[in-house]
Amino acid sequence: MKHSIIIGGAGFIGSNLTSELLLCGNQVTVIDNLSRGLRAYISEHLKNERFKFFNFDVAIRQQCDDAFENAHKIAKIDEVWHLAANSDIPAGVSNPDIDHKDTFLSTFEILIQLKKYNIPTLHFASSSAIYGDFGDEKIYETIGPLLPISNYGAMKLASEAQITAACESNLNRANIFRFPNVVGVPATHGVILDFVNKLKTNREELAVLGNGTQKKAYLHVSDLVSAMKLITTKESPHKALLVNIGPIDDGVTVKWIAEKVVERINPKARILYGEGSKGWTGDVPKFNYSTDRLKSFGWSPGLSSSESILKAIDEIAKHEGF
Repeated sequence: MKHSIIIGGAGFIGSNLTSELLLCGNQVTVIDNLSRGLRAYISEHLKNERFKFFNFDVAIRQQCDDAFENAHKIAKIDEVWHLAANSDIPAGVSNPDIDHKDTFLSTFEILIQLKKYNIPTLHFASSSAIYGDFGDEKIYETIGPLLPISNYGAMKLASEAQITAACESNLNRANIFRFPNVVGVPATHGVILDFVNKLKTNREELAVLGNGTQKKAYLHVSDLVSAMKLITTKESPHKALLVNIGPIDDGVTVKWIAEKVVERINPKARILYGEGSKGWTGDVPKFNYSTDRLKSFGWSPGLSSSESILKAIDEIAKHEGF
């Protein structure tokens, strides 16, 4: 039986991955500091004999030591899924210590444990934010130079570099997933949850950051999990395999999302737009993401960007009581 560690497994993507790996018959140990995730998101598994949960902050050396020591006592660790990071990009711009700790140091400390316990495989949640702003240029995994414009993107890129260095010394395999914008439940952040919460506070109007022309591709979390699982089965000539994950369409605008959220929550609500094409400092307003490498593996998403958004709006609205 494979023993899988999921760092950040009580969060949005992590809880979905936890459920999937348990269905696959794995022994699953979740390590989470519960800064974004909730115990409630994994509570259904607490009585499963193949599941364990530890509340530790892996960005802190002693806590990371304790977390892996406890996990190793359960069974030899076969793989680590590292999904923990600061997901609040504006907060990281205001205070760079947040991303240094939660996005980079978490990676650095985990790599120490991988070497200590001779764990051969790491699956890492990176981000499209590592690329920076390429405008309308098609973004392939080999494009460069990489010039992230947020502290989040910078620390994800630094983490990738640290991981590839570990591949030279002790890691047998690192799968680096460059995520798109992911939607679904249980949402802990993101544009849809933000809009729903604003309408929960004021049913009559919705204030949008920026002018609404920001256009991005969106992937439903169910499609993301299926893509990650497939990538882990693929051979690679290099120890580190970097893959863009995303839909195969051009995405949708923030304006369209706002209109659909209002339509679902209160069709009479007014939408008030801000100025400029960016929602916040460090926001990449548009990008053209290539998923050719992923498609060559035989994968395609079950939902388009628009279908993913519509499904997620309904899921999040129900989750928030609408």
